[in-house]
Amino acid sequence: MARLFWPHVSPVPLPLEPTYVADGLMTANGSDFLQDELFQRSYASGKATGSWWNHDLQWRAYVVCWAAMHGKSIEGDFVECGVHKGGYSRMLAEYIGLEQLPHKKLYLFDTYTGIPERHLDSPSAKAFASVYGDSYQDVLQTFAGYSNAVVVQGIVPDVLRDVDIERVCYLSIDLNCVGPSVAAAEHFWPRMTIGAAIVLDDYNFRFFADQKAALDNWARNIGVQILSLPTGQGLLIKS
Repeated sequence: MARLFWPHVSPVPLPLEPTYVADGLMTANGSDFLQDELFQRSYASGKATGSWWNHDLQWRAYVVCWAAMHGKSIEGDFVECGVHKGGYSRMLAEYIGLEQLPHKKLYLFDTYTGIPERHLDSPSAKAFASVYGDSYQDVLQTFAGYSNAVVVQGIVPDVLRDVDIERVCYLSIDLNCVGPSVAAAEHFWPRMTIGAAIVLDDYNFRFFADQKAALDNWARNIGVQILSLPTGQGLLIKS
């Protein structure tokens, strides 16, 4: 199987053994972040929340860490729409040293009870209808030690109007349903600092083709293009 990575056309020998096989992704290219102590510690803290069950998704997690670290040096707050038990956000807080950034906040938006019935209007959303339970108290406990983490319970996009966020340096959208995902992108795009990244967790998974189509249409309407990643994510940088 490894021999399929490259045909025998290279003038130099190439390492063909996979360096990463997980979460629907296999590569023989460099995966050195897996040995980085900060990433390992941060990933472990996120996984400990139980957000990913027994699944491992290190490469997806690394994209989140990269985008958050990029946002650390520019103006604005960190925002996550779709939190579940706080795996990504707990990992992010560890990776960027959130407790050492009192001038920045991390806003965590979710119903914390699953996808609202009114948003179960697509096969992908319906498939996740019974997956998520009540996680509000879990997330409050996870972030009890972070004075600049703001846990906001409510339905996206309705609840977004209740929180005044002027500038955004990083945005994660992982809502598992079409309408709220597009609405969150529409709401925060004008507030994003130049250079800030949006990470779309469900964008390029074939099962979520309805979300990709809707987000692509939104992006075209504002004159930008979302980068499809082999992790299943989408990435967009404000310029």
